[in-house]
Amino acid sequence: MKRPLILVTNDDGITAPGIRALIDMAKDFGDIYVVAPDSPQSGMGHAVTLHSIIQIEEIQIEEETRKEFSCSGTPVDCVKLAVSNILPRKPDLCISGINHGSNSSINVIYSGTMSAAVEAGIEGIPAIGFSLSDFSYNADFDAARVFIQKIIAEVLEKGLPKGVVLNVNIPKLPKEDLQGIKVCRQADAKWIEEFDKRVDPRGKTYFWMTGEFKNLDKGEDTDEYALSQGYISVVPVRFDLTAHHVLSEMKNWDF
Repeated sequence: MKRPLILVTNDDGITAPGIRALIDMAKDFGDIYVVAPDSPQSGMGHAVTLHSIIQIEEIQIEEETRKEFSCSGTPVDCVKLAVSNILPRKPDLCISGINHGSNSSINVIYSGTMSAAVEAGIEGIPAIGFSLSDFSYNADFDAARVFIQKIIAEVLEKGLPKGVVLNVNIPKLPKEDLQGIKVCRQADAKWIEEFDKRVDPRGKTYFWMTGEFKNLDKGEDTDEYALSQGYISVVPVRFDLTAHHVLSEMKNWDF
């Protein structure tokens, strides 16, 4: 039987420690193709490149079971180009990350890491986005190795329902303090943004966005609660944004 083909991508860039750690964790499961941005693309969401060219460069490495390509486009561009032009066949799995910083709750809609996973899901590829609640360049990505590999193994074995991808978030904790994995729902939370108004040396006004994260959800079945209790949260998400629960009511409206 063919070894699984695994596409690895991210939004922090191909040289980021998080993606290097994820490649190392995934290499025993199959043949690896890495297609990732050539520079940081955090917060790009599901953006695609429309008004400029996209360049792809193969990085020469000495491993027969791995190929790597840097891409000048967004995380979603990376997945699109990987599937259409780079991979020898449709991958068995796409894994994105490990992101430097949490993508729990509302952060999922801004995340380039998760948008890459969602794009893979649109293509019918089982996909997982991994994020660690630590922005440090020297974050300990290896602490959750056993759990990350368990999640990869389960998805390779069982697959995922059509239109569903996994949003996996890992708390910033030493290995011995991680409590395990919890499947949960996305918390109701939001960012309260502020824009710091400043003036540059040439007298032009500019703004620097800051903000505070507010968890409005008191439920104990959410990703935010799981993370606060030392668990790795796994949230199944889908790209169908239809509010199905209000369809029947709205069909009775007098339009």
